[in-house]
Amino acid sequence: MKKRNSENMSIGDVLKEFVDHNKLQKGLDKVTVREVWNEQMGPAIQKYTTAIKLEGSTLYVQLSSSVLREELSYGKDKIIKMLNEELGRELVKKLVLR
Repeated sequence: MKKRNSENMSIGDVLKEFVDHNKLQKGLDKVTVREVWNEQMGPAIQKYTTAIKLEGSTLYVQLSSSVLREELSYGKDKIIKMLNEELGRELVKKLVLR
């Protein structure tokens, strides 16, 4: 079996280079943060989540329940930390619940 040539790149490296070159990371982050919110918060909270928008490092989450919004507001720091851990980097710095 032939050894890999140093010029050969993994598919992940090629995709990362393509994303970086075409400045697609912001768009991917918006999709990824939405998926991570739904996955981490679970179906009960997902049911009341009507909109998720990432602008810069601020995540805006619109909820249809004022009671849930109030409850979640007490744990904003914990939610931000949990989302960033799942994302693998410090993407969300501020959480705004509407």
